[in-house]
Amino acid sequence: MKCPFCGFLEDKVVDSRESKEGDSIRRRRECLECGRRFTSYERIDEIPYMVVKKDGRREIFDRKKVMSGLLRACEKRPISATQLEGIVDLVEKAVQDAPDREISTNDVGKIIMKQLKKLDKVAYVRFASVYLEFEDVSEFMNELKDLVRSRDKIKK
Repeated sequence: MKCPFCGFLEDKVVDSRESKEGDSIRRRRECLECGRRFTSYERIDEIPYMVVKKDGRREIFDRKKVMSGLLRACEKRPISATQLEGIVDLVEKAVQDAPDREISTNDVGKIIMKQLKKLDKVAYVRFASVYLEFEDVSEFMNELKDLVRSRDKIKK
């Protein structure tokens, strides 16, 4: 720490205290050159978790947005709030585990679709129809056929 009075680079810490809010540490220091005391504050520099949109923009990760999309897809379906929270938790964990503290909306969509496919096929199709941005009915029908084929394989 550089002394604000003489510019000397060495000091000793005389006293340390956590702030009342607990978000910083106050340190009383004494310059080893001029002997004058000064105060420094240490704060954690938090980097938010980010989501990279399809067009390259970055936004702060928002659990509420993920939950909102799930609620729309699962409207009038037999899916509990606890199950939806579990999906949101998986997405949030993926963001937290990402090396750069960011994840693409593409990856978020894949995680959600994988979970919805296991939980409820109708909610899956609803979510996929928005997420996959089908260009026409034939693309939508192909997704439905794949879903039916995978269901038929499970029954056999």
